[in-house]
Amino acid sequence: MNIDPKTPVVDFLFLFLFVSSCCFLGRCCYAIDTIRSEQSIRDIRGETLISQDDIFELGFFSPPNSTLRYVGIWYHKIDGEQTVVWVANRDVPISDRNGVLRIGNDGNLEVLDGNNTIVWTSNASVPSSNTAAILLGTGNFVLSSNESIGHTTKAYWQSFDHPTDTYLPEMRVLMSIVKGENHALRSWKSASDPSPGNFSIGVDPFGAPQIVIWNQTRRMWRSGQWNGVVFTGVPNVSSFASFLYGFRLSEPEADGSMYFTYTPPNASDLVRFRMGWDGKEEQLRWDDGLKSWTVVQSEPVSDCDLYNFCGNFGVCDITKIPKCSCPQGFRPKFQDQWNRGNWSGGCERRTELQCKRNASDAGCNSEQDGFKGLRCMKLPDFANRVTPGNSETCRGKCLANCSCNAYADVTTIGCLIWTGDLIDVQNLDKAGHLMFLRLPRSELGSGKKISNLVIAIIVLAGVFFLCITIWLLWRCKRKMKSEIRNSIPTFYGSNGNEFSADLSGSTELVVDGSQVNGPELPLFNFNFKCVAAATNNFSEENKLGQGGFGPVYKGELPTSQQIAVKRLEVAGRSGQGSEEFKNEIILIAKLQHRNLVRLLGCCIQGEEKLLIYEYMPNKSLDYFLFGRFLLSILLIQLYVSG
Repeated sequence: MNIDPKTPVVDFLFLFLFVSSCCFLGRCCYAIDTIRSEQSIRDIRGETLISQDDIFELGFFSPPNSTLRYVGIWYHKIDGEQTVVWVANRDVPISDRNGVLRIGNDGNLEVLDGNNTIVWTSNASVPSSNTAAILLGTGNFVLSSNESIGHTTKAYWQSFDHPTDTYLPEMRVLMSIVKGENHALRSWKSASDPSPGNFSIGVDPFGAPQIVIWNQTRRMWRSGQWNGVVFTGVPNVSSFASFLYGFRLSEPEADGSMYFTYTPPNASDLVRFRMGWDGKEEQLRWDDGLKSWTVVQSEPVSDCDLYNFCGNFGVCDITKIPKCSCPQGFRPKFQDQWNRGNWSGGCERRTELQCKRNASDAGCNSEQDGFKGLRCMKLPDFANRVTPGNSETCRGKCLANCSCNAYADVTTIGCLIWTGDLIDVQNLDKAGHLMFLRLPRSELGSGKKISNLVIAIIVLAGVFFLCITIWLLWRCKRKMKSEIRNSIPTFYGSNGNEFSADLSGSTELVVDGSQVNGPELPLFNFNFKCVAAATNNFSEENKLGQGGFGPVYKGELPTSQQIAVKRLEVAGRSGQGSEEFKNEIILIAKLQHRNLVRLLGCCIQGEEKLLIYEYMPNKSLDYFLFGRFLLSILLIQLYVSG
């Protein structure tokens, strides 16, 4: 029995494959970058637009932890968490998957819910319904005529002119000083709710161009003035400067409007700026190796980054404790609050400016106000740019206006003056500018006096400590000498009673039971330790020579007097006995002659017998003790005595 191949099962499989192929082909038809008037994108089918370079994708999505549906643009090639950069119907989400994006009868883009109710429209002035919308590789969704598709200069509407919370490279940020308007980024309300939140960021439409973060209508952070290359006033700008040097400011157009654009240093980098729902602005770069976004820079980071954290005229420095201080010539406006760490009240002048004093006071004092230079400053907000000139011209313009409180002459910016309170001032260490603060002459003088007083105090303190150091060294040296004198007897005297001694024992000098010294022979009994110390323990370096009864050593007493010490060898070896030793003492002691050495004393301790003489540097001791000179002296003395 033959089986017919066209059985119901085969028919079913064929039908299933055909339908699947149609659905797949239908999906592929809309996986392109353009939508025209006869086409639409339906959420239920999962249809999307993909930019030609496969970087961005447009379609319906739901935020994390939400089932509500929105039309948005996100990165197509990035895996993992969906990174949304633009939302169309952020105010009116769709509750189901029946939403449709299409070009309406009037040629505008429109989003419809399941009830065919328009929840969002581009609402542009379109001359005809023959329009088309294209998703570009920059992430810009552009509506234009069919003939001008892809040309942003002929666009009726584009998403870059209506950003949500993300700024992308090549997006134009409007700044109209004439109209006082800008196109600011507006944060999401929360991580799962893309409706407009409390925080926005944009270029300040008034004064010198600078980036500002607002909390609703209140300023929360600002960058600092645009200098033609980069926005100044950003701490630690050197660590990510390469990513901030891509901004460009266009020339003013006919209506006074200007545009900021940004191009990353590397065109292949995926870079975006995001205004977070938590109030922080972040610059992020996609790291293909890590497969994640890395934060290049973020603001605000510290308390000093918060707008006017220290109040008017206050200066914030994150490296100091406390962070806030008043500049020279100013004091806290509310001292009690300031002491408690509430610095929002700011500072006030101690002395009114000379130009603001009344005419009678001004007549008595013709001095002009002066300026105090403050370095490395984030320049205050609300600066007025005046006619370009040099620093002296800028100074003169400030002096000529009594409302001027400060000025700064900044390269590539020009002369800036501040005619109101100085608001949001910060010390940036290395990234700031030199600002000149206006002060009355009396405050500048007092500052100089304070400075001189500090210098005087430092000098006096240095002299005082030097004197203390010298006194301590002198006292220490004196104490050491005192200790030496306590351990070694010291001598001092004149005439017949020339020396005195601090003896450990009796002052009587006894040899073999008989006293040698007395009123007639004023000799002193030296301590053996004293003599040993004076001769460096009888060292060979101090040895003067060798006599018949023992060696002779040179020594020096603590009084700096030089002595000669004759050390008699032990009896039995030297041949000199106690009687000879005694006779020598009596003989030398009785002889008084200006050319003969004087016997100062002796030392008898155990078997040690020492004779201590005055030191004669020009002759040897032997010459005086045993030579013919001594014999002649003895003969003279005998002849005189009869």
